[in-house]
Amino acid sequence: MALSSIAHKGEGSVPIPVGLDAFTPMAEAWGLSTDEQIKLLGSPARSTFFKWKKEGGSLPRDTAERISHLFSIWKALQILFPDSRRADEWLKRSNTYFQNASALDVMLEGSFASLVHVRQYIDAQRGG
Repeated sequence: MALSSIAHKGEGSVPIPVGLDAFTPMAEAWGLSTDEQIKLLGSPARSTFFKWKKEGGSLPRDTAERISHLFSIWKALQILFPDSRRADEWLKRSNTYFQNASALDVMLEGSFASLVHVRQYIDAQRGG
């Protein structure tokens, strides 16, 4: 899966084609529902989420930073598991480090800190 890089623009917004171009293929590879995608993006209104996907515009800084962390998680998993299917499946497997929840369950708690927690764990596993 080819993903675009995240590029920051100005004081807190990212052009949507860059941000959602990176997020959408990840969400598809991970088999995320619309509700799960919305939760990982910081719980914007459903209408806002679909407007972003349809019309473009600028993402709020928080959403752009969430996508950046999600992309880093995806990339680190690709390094740890060269078989991309296995990398994508790992996200949904229970993990004793997360009290037998999956990394996806932790991220779906919805907080920014939960994304950072998963990212730090995966980065530590790959020695980063």
